[in-house]
Amino acid sequence: MASEEASLRALESLMTEFFHDCTTNERKREIEELLNNFAQQIGAWRFCLYFLSSTRNDYVMMYSLTVFENLINKMWLGVPSQDKMEIRSCLPKLLLAHHKTLPYFIRNKLCKVIVDIGRQDWPMFYHDFFTNILQLIQSPVTTPLGLIMLKTTSEELACPREDLSVARKEELRKLLLDQVQTVLGLLTGILETVWDKHSVTAATPPPSPTSGESGDLLSNLLQSPSSAKLLNQPIPILDAESEYICSLALECLAHLFSWIPLSASITPSLLTTIFHFARFGCDIRARKMASVNGSSQNCVLGQERGRLGVLAMSCINELMSKNCVPMEFEEYLLRMFQQTFYLLQKITKDNNAHTVKSRLEELDESYIEKFTDFLRLFVSVHLRRIESYSQFPVVEFLTLLFKYTFHQPTHEGYFSCLDIWTLFLDYLTSKIKSRLGDKEAVLNRYEDALVLLLTEVLNRIQFRYNQAQLEELDDETLDDDQQTEWQRYLRQSLEVVAKVMELLPTHAFSTLFPVLQDNLEVYLGLQQFIVTSGSGHRLNITAENDCRRLHCSLRDLSSLLQAVGRLAEYFIGDVFAARFNDALTVVERLVKVTLYGSQIKLYNIETAVPSVLKPDLIDVHAQALAALQAYSHWLAQYCSEAHRQSTQQFVTLISTTMDAVTPLISTKVQDKLLLSACHLLVSLATTVRPVFLVSIPAVQKVFNRITDASAQRLVNKAQVLVCRALSNILLLPWPNLPENEQQWPVRSINHSSLISALSRDYRNLKPNAVGPQRKMPLDNTKVIIHQTLSVLEDIVENISGESTKSRQICYQSLQESVQVSLALFPAFIHQSDVTDEMLSFFLTLFRGLRVQMGVPFTEQIIQTFLNMFTREQLAESILHEGSTGCRVVEKFLKILQVVVQEPGQAFKPFLPSIIALCMEQVYPIIAEAFGQSFLQPDIHLFKQNLFYLETLNTKQKLYHKKIFRTTMLFQFVNVLLQVLVHKSHDLLQEEIGIAIYNMASVDFDGFFVAFLPEFLTSCDGMDANQKNVLGRNFKMDRDLPSFTQNVHRLVNDLRYYRLCNDSLPPGTVKL
Repeated sequence: MASEEASLRALESLMTEFFHDCTTNERKREIEELLNNFAQQIGAWRFCLYFLSSTRNDYVMMYSLTVFENLINKMWLGVPSQDKMEIRSCLPKLLLAHHKTLPYFIRNKLCKVIVDIGRQDWPMFYHDFFTNILQLIQSPVTTPLGLIMLKTTSEELACPREDLSVARKEELRKLLLDQVQTVLGLLTGILETVWDKHSVTAATPPPSPTSGESGDLLSNLLQSPSSAKLLNQPIPILDAESEYICSLALECLAHLFSWIPLSASITPSLLTTIFHFARFGCDIRARKMASVNGSSQNCVLGQERGRLGVLAMSCINELMSKNCVPMEFEEYLLRMFQQTFYLLQKITKDNNAHTVKSRLEELDESYIEKFTDFLRLFVSVHLRRIESYSQFPVVEFLTLLFKYTFHQPTHEGYFSCLDIWTLFLDYLTSKIKSRLGDKEAVLNRYEDALVLLLTEVLNRIQFRYNQAQLEELDDETLDDDQQTEWQRYLRQSLEVVAKVMELLPTHAFSTLFPVLQDNLEVYLGLQQFIVTSGSGHRLNITAENDCRRLHCSLRDLSSLLQAVGRLAEYFIGDVFAARFNDALTVVERLVKVTLYGSQIKLYNIETAVPSVLKPDLIDVHAQALAALQAYSHWLAQYCSEAHRQSTQQFVTLISTTMDAVTPLISTKVQDKLLLSACHLLVSLATTVRPVFLVSIPAVQKVFNRITDASAQRLVNKAQVLVCRALSNILLLPWPNLPENEQQWPVRSINHSSLISALSRDYRNLKPNAVGPQRKMPLDNTKVIIHQTLSVLEDIVENISGESTKSRQICYQSLQESVQVSLALFPAFIHQSDVTDEMLSFFLTLFRGLRVQMGVPFTEQIIQTFLNMFTREQLAESILHEGSTGCRVVEKFLKILQVVVQEPGQAFKPFLPSIIALCMEQVYPIIAEAFGQSFLQPDIHLFKQNLFYLETLNTKQKLYHKKIFRTTMLFQFVNVLLQVLVHKSHDLLQEEIGIAIYNMASVDFDGFFVAFLPEFLTSCDGMDANQKNVLGRNFKMDRDLPSFTQNVHRLVNDLRYYRLCNDSLPPGTVKL
């Protein structure tokens, strides 16, 4: 043993050195190499067995177990059977002898190593593997150890992570399923025994607020008095050992429930027992006792008890998340819901709101999260199933959910509950749509609950009622959806308001409008506090308290304006006439408010607290404009009614709106306000389209400002929007008027003048001015190109679906700019950012105005492109310019596609040259570039290019092209299969599988008959027999799910065979 003893001392010394602070990285690498070499030796496991039984050094034990793990998972096939028997015998003995003294992480690792052996050898060579676990569980001394082994077995065998053949994975799952009934019976027994044993001592509890709770709701929820009585038993006080055993049993159940199907094995007594433990999570009394009794151990006990509740709820939620419920299991589900709602009533039972909230605050946060998950699963997965049971009181459930929602201690908790209400409202809306005859009955049943919900959600978004909580919300940091915490809070709340409005429009409006009115009065009353100062106008409200109150009122007004805008869609269509007066009241108020803000220039006013009040005033103004824009479809419907009746009221509304908008279209106005004004102008021009719009003086002012060369240009986004609006005023046909009253000749002249003014600088650019001897700096030229093309492209895009006359006028106005673009194009072919913008413009032209452009000019454009996109230029774009270059080529191909797909004979002469270019130059280069990128380790590049390749196939049928099919198709399939085998891009497994299917489906016969055998022949690390098995197991399925399943099976088993062959000792003869 001297050598083993010496080796152990040397290893302990190496481990201590490795983890010492002073050890250099180089020395660490040396030690690592030494340890790896030791582990690779045949028979190293014998030393490790000695180390495990003779050392107390954690690092040494962990290293020894890693050696075993590597041996079992990577080399097991080559280990002599005598050695395997010895390992299977020694490791469990070691575990039994030391499990009480080993650190928990070493014990758990040892359990995992034994389970790894079971995964390889059970039942053929390790027939007592599972029986041993069951025996451990049944013996009181080793119950915890048995439960740890059981959970590890469930984790490692039901969903094995290491390489195993698919057939073995399926065999293991079947073997485990055969044991499920026994295992669940054992776990039920453990939990019941602990509960009953400790309940005896608590048989005569002191009177407490929780004992003997009853009431109508409870008797409604629970069918039998006995189950109510059962759930009202006081919760027993468990000793630490029992707590530990129960937590392990519940962890096992949660994992088992994650993969076993719902069946009769999950008995009513097991469910009832789990619910008993779920009560631990909402038992505040026990937690209070723990803290009153003072000792830290009691506090820990209190936390452990809470954890039992969390684990029990995890078990319940695993069952709840299964959508497929066998008929015989439905009754169990109903019982589960009844028992959970008993708990919900227990949590929220108090008429004093403050008490409910403080109770929720005292509960473990994880427990609340699990409980909310349960409620979400109940509503999203099972409500439709359960609502039909007469004994399940849905309205009472909503009452409890209401209390639970509005007493949540955290914002996240409240968000999650709002999601549940959104799911419920969606369910209700779809139920009503599918059963319109029952609409009134359904609404009457839920009306009170919905009105209550609406009122409370509206209160929650107002500082007047909820200032403390709202001020905690962050309104600066953007999340992944580009919104702040406050914006998310408001958006989710307004979604609920809108969904209630859809169901109960009259109630919702009468609840919301008076609240809006109150805040509007404050805002409209600010005028009396405005005084003139030396530098302008000042708001004469200075007292700190008044400023704070004004801040809150303005924030609330902003939120309520968004709410009113969100409801606009419920005033149009069939209900226009019925709800006309309500909508008119809203629109008139909004017009008044926007005009008031623009006239007294509240956005430029001085205030006592500029950092707070100025943004508030700007936001209210912007939100009023946005809310008014939301009513543009209502205004359009009013416009067509007004056309029939010629009402002055409508004309006044539009004129006044323009008076409010025009002063804001200025570089002196903040972007937020400017863009809101621009969007409203676009909606008036595009959606409402009143005949008289162009003749309103305020609109004339905007025309003059935009066409004035000396006026300062607006920020690009605003400039594009205003130009779109002005173009649409002149181009879009007026509704309800015959063709001969559309005044096209005048409108055409005006449009031509508008475009001429907008493209003035651009049309003056000359191709030679951008060459090496250019007169103007390149950056200035690029700015002019960008500014002009973004405006012109937007104008064309917005007209593309309109009448022929509108498109004709548009093209006439643009003709000169289009010709300038074509002349400039060759000069910028090496500037991919400019090429990209120009091609975008041409693509939009081809999509919207190709008929107006005519054949000769189209031919000139296509010819210019074909000449410019040489093989070298395409290669430069794709290979060297990254995503911009790819976009350039993609747009070029889209332009060709639009031309090729044009019906009729006009563009057919271009087909031969387009096809020749694509076949000889474009596709080979694209394929070559993509092929190169798939050999790179960068997963983001791989994902992006796989997406591009698949997109090209969807849009251009790339895989079907003859040149691709004959020379590249199976090269790509080969590369993608190799990527799967090497596990280098595992995150993209699904996408790669689908791409392989899309390629193979072009020529399935070629794939099965020629490619697959060739691929297997070229694979090294396997013998001929193994390759034959892989070929036989690949079924000739031609549907996507079966084919990709076969691909993943092939890849999995190929890796497994290589692993097996690598684990054989050198020189092994394979028969």
